[in-house]
Amino acid sequence: MIFYTFTEQRLREFTEQVFLKMGCPEADAKLAADVLLKSDLRGIDSHGVARLTGYVRLWEKERINARPQIKVVHETATTATVDGDAGLGLVVAPFAMQLAIDKAKTYGSGWVAVKNSNHFGIAGYHSLMAVAEDMIGISMTNASPLVAPTYANERLLGTNPMCYAFPAGKYPPVVVDMATAAAANGKLEIAQRANSPIPEGWAQDKNGQMSTDPNELKAGGSLLPLGSDKTHGSHKGYGLSATVDILSAVLSGANYGPWVPPFVAFLDPPTDPVGEGIGHFFGAMRIDGFRPAQDFKDHLDNWIERFKSAKTVDPEKRVIIPGEPEYAFEAERRINGIPLIEAVVTDLNQLAVKMGIEILDA
Repeated sequence: MIFYTFTEQRLREFTEQVFLKMGCPEADAKLAADVLLKSDLRGIDSHGVARLTGYVRLWEKERINARPQIKVVHETATTATVDGDAGLGLVVAPFAMQLAIDKAKTYGSGWVAVKNSNHFGIAGYHSLMAVAEDMIGISMTNASPLVAPTYANERLLGTNPMCYAFPAGKYPPVVVDMATAAAANGKLEIAQRANSPIPEGWAQDKNGQMSTDPNELKAGGSLLPLGSDKTHGSHKGYGLSATVDILSAVLSGANYGPWVPPFVAFLDPPTDPVGEGIGHFFGAMRIDGFRPAQDFKDHLDNWIERFKSAKTVDPEKRVIIPGEPEYAFEAERRINGIPLIEAVVTDLNQLAVKMGIEILDA
């Protein structure tokens, strides 16, 4: 597989230019680019600049509003529902998380549900906004139906990621950022570009049989919940995914389950929607609403140290703290640049030509 490496700044400039060409205000273009670059920096390549062409195609189909009028449509002291006006989730989601944070600053916690939005990038970006304020951050979103519930052979749920982020003291934050499916769809896309098989347990074919073909979804198959099958706990992944769907969409007034609009532009949204757009859910909790923040961070440092020192079944391996690999990726990539596979660079340069911006010089 061929990789090309680009500086963070070059990819940031390129991404901002794409969003500006879509008609986004400058501040929104910078914010959207920041969300995508955070993904690439943290090694979550499936949700970074590789997604740019997908956003552009949805905008061309008039399914993304480049200049949304984001507004609060229901509110109490500690809760709110936000209408994203079909805007980029990369812009709508930070607005909603900031609202949750502002409420938490005053009342100890803030909870915000979102409807009428689009794909919001990595959940970790939004949760880490709260961590920066000495808060626990929670973020989740529903997504287009690609996942079959336990025992089913029908796509009813999205990969529906959730993220919990906790500030530590001398260590990086603990960040639990995961899809509630056995694998995120972006990982299948990476395997497709690399022409590589996927691990058994990620997907099933249209007949409900396990498959290692990364193109299975295109052939009518489905992703499996976290746990893969009932024997290995898929009912738990299904339950987590259902929780995300209910909090993100049933609560906010967004589409849920099989009615969630697809991220790909060549598929039309359902003709019988039950809500508006896709949904998100955010929470921010002040740590000093429970105990002094420094006490919590000191004890989370102790928690981290104890887990990192755990005895392992293989002396060559060690226990990894949630978020630790992504932190290491970010530190390394800020210095050495961000690698993109050849297929992604080709897609981005085709996009650059179409939109009249400078191509990425590989």
